[in-house]
Amino acid sequence: MSENPAPDASEAARQAPKGKLPILVLSALGIVFGDIGTSPLYTFKTILGTTEGPPDAGIILGALSLVLWTLFIITTIKYVSFAMRVDNDGEGGILALMALLGVKKQRRPTIVAVGLFGAALIYGDGAITPAISVLSALEGLNMATPALQSYVVPAAVVILLALFAIQSQGTAAIGQFFGPIMLLWFVALALMGISGIVQHPSVFAALNPVYGLSYLFSHGATGFLVLGAVFLCVTGAEALYADMGHFGRGPITLAWFAIVFPSLILNYAGQAALVLEGAPTDGNIFFRLCPEVLLIPLIALATVATIIASQSIITGAFSMTRQAIQLGWLPRLRIKQTSSEGYGQIYVGVVNWLLMFVTLGLTIGFGKSDNLAAAYGIAVSLTMLMTSALLFIAMREIWGWSMLAAGSVAAFFLIVDCAFFLANLTKIAEGGYVPLILATSVYGVMWIWHRGAAAVMTRIHESLIPIPDFMQDIRSKNIPRVPGTAVFLTRTERDTPPVMVWHVKHNRALHEHLFVLRVEILSVPWVAPGNRMTIDEVAPNFWRAEARFGFMERPHIPELLTASKALGCTIDLDDVTYYVGHETVVGREDGMGLPAWQERFFAVMERNAVHVSDFFSLPSDQVVEIGRQVSI
Repeated sequence: MSENPAPDASEAARQAPKGKLPILVLSALGIVFGDIGTSPLYTFKTILGTTEGPPDAGIILGALSLVLWTLFIITTIKYVSFAMRVDNDGEGGILALMALLGVKKQRRPTIVAVGLFGAALIYGDGAITPAISVLSALEGLNMATPALQSYVVPAAVVILLALFAIQSQGTAAIGQFFGPIMLLWFVALALMGISGIVQHPSVFAALNPVYGLSYLFSHGATGFLVLGAVFLCVTGAEALYADMGHFGRGPITLAWFAIVFPSLILNYAGQAALVLEGAPTDGNIFFRLCPEVLLIPLIALATVATIIASQSIITGAFSMTRQAIQLGWLPRLRIKQTSSEGYGQIYVGVVNWLLMFVTLGLTIGFGKSDNLAAAYGIAVSLTMLMTSALLFIAMREIWGWSMLAAGSVAAFFLIVDCAFFLANLTKIAEGGYVPLILATSVYGVMWIWHRGAAAVMTRIHESLIPIPDFMQDIRSKNIPRVPGTAVFLTRTERDTPPVMVWHVKHNRALHEHLFVLRVEILSVPWVAPGNRMTIDEVAPNFWRAEARFGFMERPHIPELLTASKALGCTIDLDDVTYYVGHETVVGREDGMGLPAWQERFFAVMERNAVHVSDFFSLPSDQVVEIGRQVSI
């Protein structure tokens, strides 16, 4: 498997989401907006907890103004209006944007590094989101029955354990209910908000940005640090862009403007109105909007909504892991397709259990959503900062904007993102180090794997034998040619594949029909069937082929070979043996290789990676593995 740095854009087969617009909008509600849709549970109470002393009208309206304008600038303008217009053949998210700008256009290591670290940060967010969301929902029990307070954390642990335990079964069966439940949730948000607004309608004065700016600049350090809490209202905004490939830009945009954005505005305004009217700020302001008789049903709905939000983050981590594997930045992991209907319905066990371990540790260790809020936000704000930098390059290279136009827009986004990131930096000592440690660890794994894989390829290319020389050697040594077809999988672009040389050396025989296959993973999500494979006959009964897959596709070699006859290849598919190489990595003795600790770490990942035959869906009873040592 290898990467192609510059495929032609026309090779991509755009996979437009199928379905009627209302159905796609409803589905998007259940998958895309869970995180940002449950942020009213903890955002406003966290903001007021950050301010000094009892909040007066100026503080409340200022805080609300900051929330409303943050939602508008970051989510509506930056992501919906700008980022979602930059797609990599229909796919969005920071990894797809990195592949578009840093690999597809030309190789630019800095852009690749930025994109990969941004993706690594999302894993940190993925561990915190389930913990803070489920805790926030269950903390409503404190208001319904204070005696249940001691059961909040154990209940959260049980729910999270169940959530991660069912991942291997897939979400196809329950996924169809996510949309309607989230629609009910957003309707509840809006109605609760309206019930608060009618008590103090003047709260809409906060639509004037002067209130937010006045609070920001008149309260010294507190005014600036409160941005760290305000930022919680947009922690799920990145999902709008990342999930664009599942639903398309249209359904996500419509869902945002018609349902999600109005509901969030109304709910935040309702919470502010309630406080302006004199409601106490202790406990969770969100649940004070609900009539007491409906409090328990609301807690149940909120818990389900947070589970859906957590599910979205977990499945997003699975999808991002597969993209990173396909692009060559993570070792091959076992990926289980949990549904034949949806390509995105997958399960990655290693990622699932690691996320569960970290999430449960955060839930037990921090104990309250207020404490977790300190750790939340820094990873997302840094990811958004990196996305803004990449958007500047996209404006210049994809849209052809002038330096002045692109620089002005990007500078505005960067100033806003930097303000939030700097405000979130103050959270490092209070728990913000958690997502940064997670992101650094994930990025380190990606970096070492890529360096090790590149070192292996370098060593393999040092000993390649030209095909004419190899075939001449076969004839001169009277190597027997046995009936049948041998398919050799290789990563080399030219000459005789090493696995074929090893096969002849060990078995002293060679099949009559030879088929050498190299698989390229392109930096586009999908490849059109007509551009899938090219075949050349490099010697009598000796074919060399190159197959191309997008980073969102699952390579299936046996199915691919059925198309080879249409391209002029006459191999007998009924008598095929697949040969794959297995390298055992060892350190170089000349001191010219990787540092010893990197070589050992890479070797461990290589040994535990999914076998190449499983990755390419080869039939196990037709595969022969040949091993050798490679010193890096």
